[in-house]
Amino acid sequence: MSNAATAERGKRTSFWTNQTARSIIVQVAAIATLLFLLLGIVHNTASNLSRMNQDLGFGFLSRSAGFDIVQALVPYTSTSTYGRALLVGLLNTIVVSLLSIAAATVLGFVIGVMRLSKNRLAARLATVYIEFFRNVPVLLQIFIWYSLVILQILPAPRQALTAFDMFFLSNRGLVIPWPVFGEGAPYGLVGLFVACAACFGLRRWSIGRRNRTGKSFPILWASVALVLLLPAIGLAVASFPISFDVPVKTAFNFSGGLFVTPELMALFLALSIYYATYIAEAVRAGIQAVSHGQTEAAHALGLNRTQTLTKVVIPQAMRVIIPPLISIYLGVTKASSLAVAIGYPDLVAVGGTVLNQTGKAIEIVSLWMLIYLSLSLLTSLLMNWFNSRMKLIER
Repeated sequence: MSNAATAERGKRTSFWTNQTARSIIVQVAAIATLLFLLLGIVHNTASNLSRMNQDLGFGFLSRSAGFDIVQALVPYTSTSTYGRALLVGLLNTIVVSLLSIAAATVLGFVIGVMRLSKNRLAARLATVYIEFFRNVPVLLQIFIWYSLVILQILPAPRQALTAFDMFFLSNRGLVIPWPVFGEGAPYGLVGLFVACAACFGLRRWSIGRRNRTGKSFPILWASVALVLLLPAIGLAVASFPISFDVPVKTAFNFSGGLFVTPELMALFLALSIYYATYIAEAVRAGIQAVSHGQTEAAHALGLNRTQTLTKVVIPQAMRVIIPPLISIYLGVTKASSLAVAIGYPDLVAVGGTVLNQTGKAIEIVSLWMLIYLSLSLLTSLLMNWFNSRMKLIER
């Protein structure tokens, strides 16, 4: 065999045994396969749409919807557009998700701390709560709260449970007073923004003061005072342009006030109670991850149990608690789509109605995917930022 043939064979052998070359070939082949499959899906979709005399586009969003929505946070009527209807559904999804996340976080922290309590009754109650509600599917809990508790146990509007003749609870929902803002109300909003900025600056100042002198500052009470006082001053400048729409019980229903539908109540209770079990377990794991020596050192400094928990244990446990919280919060947002099972007008329910009327399945499903992806990414971004702020910094 000639030297040239031997050299050529050596080049081919080294090319195929080279790890970098093989990885490039595999990646190119994978991308080509994905592009081929994608083109096939696009061609098949275009052919089916052409056969059904349908076009692909979002022009239908400007057409009149023709249906009503029970709960709308923005002005909406049956003559509004499909785009407006989807916006109403999106806002309803965001509202129930935020309320459920807030309630589940508070309840989960309480239950998680209770499970580690030295009080055996409190610890056993927390354990029973977690083991029971965590193992009952959330969809079943939604049905139980909606069908068995709210619609069956709560009284009719005539016998509604009331508090101060302003709050009414019945099988038609919860009715509460609602503020009505008049001209000059933006002054109160300006005061709120100024209060938030002042709280941020006050917190930075108190941290610097504590690092310099070792003296703490009651930042919590000062922040509460600022948040309450500055908006009140802004409203006082405008002669308090705010009133309350107080609900009144009529013969068969209620008039005025803010009406919270039974569907929203059931969904909120089910999501909050169910996901609080996972938050409680994350809190328990975070607290147990803190070395027992930290607790002993805090007791040696004269801190009582409450001070040790709030000032020593919980701040260190947060770096373990926050990462699983991200996944739990994402789960709450995604599980809110189960609202379609009881008729709550969230994004999925409203989108399903739009899909049935227009037949735009590809467009509606694409909007669902895009919106839920955006909500998930935004939640992850905020929680990752919060996680980075809570990390222990080496000095």
